[in-house]
Amino acid sequence: MGTPDFAVPALKAVHAAGHRIVAVYSQPPRAAGRGKKPRPGPVHKAAEELDLPVFTPKSLRNAEAQAEFARHEADVAVVAAYGLILPQAILDAPRLGCFNIHASLLPRWRGAAPIHRAVLAGDTKTGVTIMKMDAGLDTGDMALTVETPIGARDTTETLHDRLAQMGADLMVEALEKLAKGRLALTPQPEDSITYAAKIDKAEARIDWTRPAVEIERKIRGLSPFPGAWFEADGERVKAHMAMLIPPADAAPGTVLDHALTVQCGDGAIRFLSLQRAGKKTMDATEFQRGRPIAPGTVLR
Repeated sequence: MGTPDFAVPALKAVHAAGHRIVAVYSQPPRAAGRGKKPRPGPVHKAAEELDLPVFTPKSLRNAEAQAEFARHEADVAVVAAYGLILPQAILDAPRLGCFNIHASLLPRWRGAAPIHRAVLAGDTKTGVTIMKMDAGLDTGDMALTVETPIGARDTTETLHDRLAQMGADLMVEALEKLAKGRLALTPQPEDSITYAAKIDKAEARIDWTRPAVEIERKIRGLSPFPGAWFEADGERVKAHMAMLIPPADAAPGTVLDHALTVQCGDGAIRFLSLQRAGKKTMDATEFQRGRPIAPGTVLR
């Protein structure tokens, strides 16, 4: 059960491990492109390539959907970024339960945006937790975890790809132990619980009065989506990577040089990659060859 790119490695890994996948559940195709024609999501497409049956109910709360799910007589459900709430009837249907791949070291960053929030908060490490699902928000007992450091140049994109593969490998290990009756479950600690709220587009705008370390983390944490942004001469620009630079004596948001060093509330940053609206991402040098942002410009 999954929908976006994050869940594709898990589907492929479980299939490659020789498990019999009786059904793949994914969110319904959504309108996309110029013609706004419905397009299946990444997991849906991957399942069709593997010649697996795909089910795309809009909800699992009704009796018909729940009965259809029960008819699969599954031993276990593997869940990764599915995007729909699983009611108790669904959680109870598989003989051994539903197991979720969660992209954090639970109980830190329960919720919708664990990868974004870990980078934004300046965490030095993150990881994946395999959890037996219950009716709460990422509150189920933990089965397996694996850690990875968050590097100084990691973005949400690089972490997403790394954690997706780590989660896939860990789920295969969990299923192997589950099949042998050797998968131990541990309740989550009651302390150190944090919640990863969904990213609000309103928080993507850069506030230049904030410290440079915070702004640099925001740029990495919101890359590639939704993208931290600012306005320069009335044009909206997204930033995807920056580095910390010693500050100058200037007002926050002031462009200090042709290399696109910008004064912050405390410290300064230098952009490394940016993206104009409707254009591809480019490095700062290439960006400045087109319509350069002049020193002295105050970014909003």
